[in-house]
Amino acid sequence: MQKRNMANQNRAPIYEALETFRRMRVVPFDVPGHKRGRGNPELTAFLGEKCVGVDVNSMKPLDNLCHPISVIREAEDLAAEAFGAAHAFLMVGGTTSAVQTMVLSCCKRGDEIILPRNVHRSVINALVLCGAVPVYVNPDVDQRLGISLGMRREQVEKAIAEHPNAKAVLVNNPTYYGICSDLRAIVKMAHRAGMLCLADEAHGTHFYFGGSLPVSAMEAGADMASVSMHKSGGSLTQSSFLVIGPNVQEGYVRQIINLTQTTSGSYLLMSSLDISRRNLALRGRQIFHQVEDMAEYAREEINAIGGYDAFGKELINGNSVFDFDATKLSIHTRDIGLAGIEVYDLLRDEYDIQIEFGDIGNILAYLSIGDRQSEIERLVSALAEIRRRYQKDPSGLLNQEYIDPKVAITPQDAFYADKVSVPLMESAGKVCAEFVMCYPPGIPILAPGEMITDEILDYIQYAKEKGCSMTGPEDPEINSLNIVK
Repeated sequence: MQKRNMANQNRAPIYEALETFRRMRVVPFDVPGHKRGRGNPELTAFLGEKCVGVDVNSMKPLDNLCHPISVIREAEDLAAEAFGAAHAFLMVGGTTSAVQTMVLSCCKRGDEIILPRNVHRSVINALVLCGAVPVYVNPDVDQRLGISLGMRREQVEKAIAEHPNAKAVLVNNPTYYGICSDLRAIVKMAHRAGMLCLADEAHGTHFYFGGSLPVSAMEAGADMASVSMHKSGGSLTQSSFLVIGPNVQEGYVRQIINLTQTTSGSYLLMSSLDISRRNLALRGRQIFHQVEDMAEYAREEINAIGGYDAFGKELINGNSVFDFDATKLSIHTRDIGLAGIEVYDLLRDEYDIQIEFGDIGNILAYLSIGDRQSEIERLVSALAEIRRRYQKDPSGLLNQEYIDPKVAITPQDAFYADKVSVPLMESAGKVCAEFVMCYPPGIPILAPGEMITDEILDYIQYAKEKGCSMTGPEDPEINSLNIVK
């Protein structure tokens, strides 16, 4: 891990270059065609002149994301310092792009990669692209909450022993619900076996700036981590960082990024990363201490209502729940007789409160740097009223969030195979050729190459009936599925 040097963290080179450019009043005979907003007055009225005025193309004074040598390179170096990494890349294709770059950087067709099955679809998308073979470590499940946990150390050790030629081990740090595996131990196991350790930190940006929060990937010695700055870090949607350790070749990773990332990097996204990195480097520890305090307060208040379980560090068991992200406000709803998605819908439709997601048994209220105490009070009050008005008998509610997959063929072979569409309830026993998932969180219920079982079909039907937002298949109604012919 690179030693942190915070001396220059008050700089924001991309933002500074854009401000200089704005003052120059350059006449634009380049793209984008709206010409600083003049050509699209409705867009300018909606977003503001200041915004569209810096929606510009790459040029010498502003550097080029594909091959940065000046202000973007400086911003990358400052981000690397802030995150304790050997290098950082600005990603404008979201954390999906960062995750796919991690996998594509170390795997080619036929290579094995060890990973938990409760990964985001972007990981399995990367396997479809490169043809790598997943070696799944099925996570433990908390039967009461119905959520998947982290990977146990002995599970990872066994997978490494049985697949010594695997190229990498991928870890969620944390899961959507805030669960952390023993990342330091897994990094050591991977490195002893000559493998890389990759971390999906889509929900762990704040780990780099919170004194009492779980260990970050770079601090744990991981080789690559995808860091979703737009989630808890405050940058614009679709902007992320990919950070790497000293054992990974920066130049090769850049080549992989450039295979799929746009050649027209948005300066709105890049400047938001630059400004947000500066904010977290200078004030992150204080900010996330406050977020953690808010979450703890909310947990206490929600648990005092009765019926709900706003779970937290009491889940820690030293292995499959090695640590817990205390900023995550995850709430089990099944005991009041409502599925998480039902509470999600009630909060939005009846109380004008938009939370991150609701699934079969839980909801997640995402807390970050923009939340206020008054809004926490409003959420608590709404949950109390929902219990009073809508509570019912929980018997008959499904509670299982994770079903062990049966992998028949690789994701790539299944995705590109000859396929046929069959009615959903007639697909049992067949090999799935597409994705099925609730989004968010975007963790596949079925992925290409997996056997379709009666248990999975019952889960899909139940989730549809409860109102989960189902995505993935060609059929938007999910009345049919594509199977391998």
